[in-house]
Order: sequence, then C-alpha cells, then structure tokens
Amino acid sequence: MSALLITNIGCLTGTHPQDTLMLRGRQMQELPVIDNAWILCEDGKIADFGKMDSLPAQLPNALHRHDAKGGFVFPSWCDSHTHIVFAAPREEEFVMKIDGKSYEDIAAAGGGILNSARKLQLASEEELYESAAIRLNDMIRQGTGAVEIKSGYGLSTDSELKMLRVIRRLKESFPIPVKASFLAAHAYPAEYKNDHAGYIKLITDVMLPRVAAEGLADYMDTFCEQGFFSVEDTDRLLTEAARYGLKPKIHANQLSISGGVQVGVKHHAVSVDHLEVTDEEVIQSLQSSNTIATLLPSCSFYINIPFANARGLMNADIPVALASDYNPGSTPSGNMNLVVSLACIKLRMRPEEAINAATLNGAAALELSGQTGSIAKGKMANLFITRKMPSLAFLPYSFGQSQIETIVLGGKIS
Repeated sequence: MSALLITNIGCLTGTHPQDTLMLRGRQMQELPVIDNAWILCEDGKIADFGKMDSLPAQLPNALHRHDAKGGFVFPSWCDSHTHIVFAAPREEEFVMKIDGKSYEDIAAAGGGILNSARKLQLASEEELYESAAIRLNDMIRQGTGAVEIKSGYGLSTDSELKMLRVIRRLKESFPIPVKASFLAAHAYPAEYKNDHAGYIKLITDVMLPRVAAEGLADYMDTFCEQGFFSVEDTDRLLTEAARYGLKPKIHANQLSISGGVQVGVKHHAVSVDHLEVTDEEVIQSLQSSNTIATLLPSCSFYINIPFANARGLMNADIPVALASDYNPGSTPSGNMNLVVSLACIKLRMRPEEAINAATLNGAAALELSGQTGSIAKGKMANLFITRKMPSLAFLPYSFGQSQIETIVLGGKIS
C-alpha cells in the first residue's frame, strides 16, 4: 500500500460533497474550502482530509509526507476540449492574423484545418505520438489531470484512424484519464469541396463502423457552423453515431448563431463547446437540458473574436465548464491557469466560478466527475500544490506567472 500525507495546506480547495457531480449556474459561486488542512492519499485515491488539528494519530505504514508550507491544494484541472494530436504548428498563420486576416480569410487561402490535415496525412503515427506526448506532459506540469482529445485533422479514413490510435496510445501511456472524440466532421476535405453528401456518407458508412469496431472513440463531435457542417448534416451524423454508442460533443456557435446548440440539446449532447455567439433562444434551449456549455476563452483571445456570454449562461442556471481548446491554429496553448485567468478577466467569472468550471464541471463534461474534479473521499488523488498565496483570487489574478509548485498524480508526487 502506498500513501501520501500532505500537511500544512493553507487552503484545501474544492471540497464539494461526494455526491455533487455538476454545478448549475448559480451553484458555481460556491467553492467549499478548508483552511489550515491536511489530505491523505492511499492507493491513488483520496482517503481522508480535514483541518490540521484533526490529523489522526494512527497513519498508514510506508507513509510519504509532504509539507505544503501554506500552499493551496486544488483538484487537477479537467480540460474537456483539446486538439493536441497534430503534425506541425501554424505560426505562419499567426503572422497572417497580425496582418489583419480573419479566421475565414485564412481558411479560404488554404490555411486553417485543411493546412493541418495536409501536414498530418504526411506524418507517421510515431511522429504524431511523440509530439502529442510532449504537449500532454507540458499540460500536466501546468496542473491538468484529465483531458479530452479530438481527431479531425485527418479528414480521410486512414488519417482519422491514425489520429485516434495515437490518442488511444496516450490513454495507455499517461497517468491521467484521457477521453477521445471522433471529429472527422471538422471540415470538408478538398476532394469533397463540391460533394458534401459524399463526405458525410464516407463518415457514416466507412469511418464510423471502423472507429466503433476498434473502440477508438468515446464521443462524436462535429463543427456545426456556417461554411462547415449544417444543422441537418450534424443531425444526421449524431443520429448515426448513436447507433455505435458514441455520445455527442459539438463545436457550436463559434462564429455565428448556427443552430448547433439546439441540435446538440436535441441529441442530449454531453456538452456544446465554444458558444462565443449566443442569443436568448440558445440560452432557453440549454436551460431545459443537462448539456454543459463549455467555454474556450483562450480561443477568443487568440483569434480576436467575441468572448462567450458566461454571465448570461450562469444567470440562467446553465452548467458552464472551461477548457483550453489547445490546437495549432486558434489556441496554441494548453495552459488551464491562463484559461481560468481569462475567464475572470474577459468572461467576468468570479474566481470561485472559474475554478469550479475548470475542475468539477470540466470533469462532468468528460463524464468523470464521479472520479475526479473535486476533493472527495474515493476520488482520484490528482492534485496540484501552489506556492503560499494570500487568497484564492491570487491564482487567476497572477496571470502569466505559474503558482504551481508540485503535481500529484495517482497519490504520488510527480
């Protein structure tokens, strides 16, 4: 039996009741904490915790002790929307953005998703794994302890399967939970530019059966947006995916009121992601569902598009999660600390709301909140320990400066 005791914790953060698995809008204001605390981890799980004056006299044998020295302890970030399997960065498009080109301009010039698809089709599975592993290691060092990864830069049967096999290898190789989303409906490849129905048929009749046969994906994702996949396309794709047991997670309303949120709610999507553009109809559709609104503020920051209406969503009691959207074109960063800071600065979320959105609700958007996302007995001991801080708000306040000193994965200091 392995055990880790962390003592002298300035603030143990996110001690939600064990049966709290998701927080709706107004509930997100509540972030329970224990000051001057300890936490005991055994066999990779949280075994117990409390105030320092309640530390048990009897402790496990072979105990490793760690003094937090007044630092805060948080449950690891749960990043429920990433695209970290890609062949090469796209810094040339970064310069195009500086010169005033829009997301649509870059795509029309052969950049964007199709640019990544061309590069990925030429890369080997080993090359893709090695580069993605570096990115995932960086994310873990920045406090991420659970992640979702999408395909979608393959846009052909062989390349989509290649991406999903890389994601499976990451699942098998890393000490954090990894979920996979099948996102062949990310863009239309050049050869199907004038044959959208043909590409959708390729996805439904060829790709989906093979993805399901190899057990390569947990979710089906589509980019439901003007110029990409219509509501009707998305409806058909999600209907077909359900036949293979793949639940929906949708890119919706990034650039326009696309109808993606409503079709996601119709199919009981786990989450609808982006939502930079919303209206009252979008909010009303989400109010009547358990679908999580996953917001990606670092995408808005990087490509200079509107930030999501987090306050409107939370005031309507809709559950909100935060994720990084780490990808080579619109968000080349997986730093969830920056995401939480941007949520406070640009989405006007209070620190407690942003932290809940990046931990417990992020875990819910991964369907993992029974296992991670808060400090509760029996959950995975995936944690991070900060420097000593004057308050909880100091973490998002000090954007760009990491406060994390120690990573704990599976109850072991990593």
